[in-house]
Amino acid sequence: MLWLEFLQWLHDTRFSATIRDSIWAEPIIETVHVLTLTLFLGFAVLLDLRLLGVCLRRRRVSEVLRQLNPCLIGGFAVMVTSGVLLFSGDPVSFYSTIFFKIKMVLLALAGLNVWIFNATVGRKVAEWDLATATPRGAKAAAIVSLALWAAIVAAGRAIAYALPPP
Repeated sequence: MLWLEFLQWLHDTRFSATIRDSIWAEPIIETVHVLTLTLFLGFAVLLDLRLLGVCLRRRRVSEVLRQLNPCLIGGFAVMVTSGVLLFSGDPVSFYSTIFFKIKMVLLALAGLNVWIFNATVGRKVAEWDLATATPRGAKAAAIVSLALWAAIVAAGRAIAYALPPP
């Protein structure tokens, strides 16, 4: 109950009303969200495909990680910030959809997947960096990542269709 009261309070704030009622705020935030999703997802897919041995096979995984991580982290940070802003515009409605809840669970699972990768096989990347085949654990993390991000995008799109009309 406390969570729903917080969401109602947030909905009633001037900040939320500005996002919700502005002719420009929501479309601009949505555009930033989609563009940074595209940026992030493009780099994440590239990294996952490298882990699967589909592309960039002649490049060390550590080199690919070093070059892509700043873009991944930056894109993710802006994507999350813009997502929070979108949510803030109508938190009660967003939270009421099953797709929002599914998306949040999937995001948590994607974060867990990254953590597990970094805590296990990613920690030993120097040992297999030049190997012809990527370890099974890295490939599994890549497959899980690709599946989760596809589902996250699908759930995010579904939120717009599940929201009640204004």
